[in-house]
Amino acid sequence: GGRRSGYITIGYRGSYTIGREAQADAKFRRVARITVCGKTALAKEVFGETLNESRDPDRPPERYTARYYLKFNFLEQAFDRLSEAGFRMAACSSTGTCAFAPEQGGPADDKIWTSYTEYVFCRD
Repeated sequence: GGRRSGYITIGYRGSYTIGREAQADAKFRRVARITVCGKTALAKEVFGETLNESRDPDRPPERYTARYYLKFNFLEQAFDRLSEAGFRMAACSSTGTCAFAPEQGGPADDKIWTSYTEYVFCRD
């Protein structure tokens, strides 16, 4: 069809705490913000009114930006919209760091993990 080919990258930061019992009491925090990187025209086509453009207003349609984010916080909703628009996941990457949390009032054995994850979607 007449749809443009291209790439859209979805990114988010996450964190969780794991106590002494590891998996039994992991506490996950919700995704605070889902970022969008790609050509402005593609991002607007896929996400429409749910795309927050306030950090890069008036971006030309064929220019790339990494400053948009979504007005919702559910990765599944972003993935569904990309799939419905004909995109498929091409790659993903995640990094993580760990810090002990006693200075924040938690038990001495608690660890706070933070991560940054990106998913790259493409449409031919």
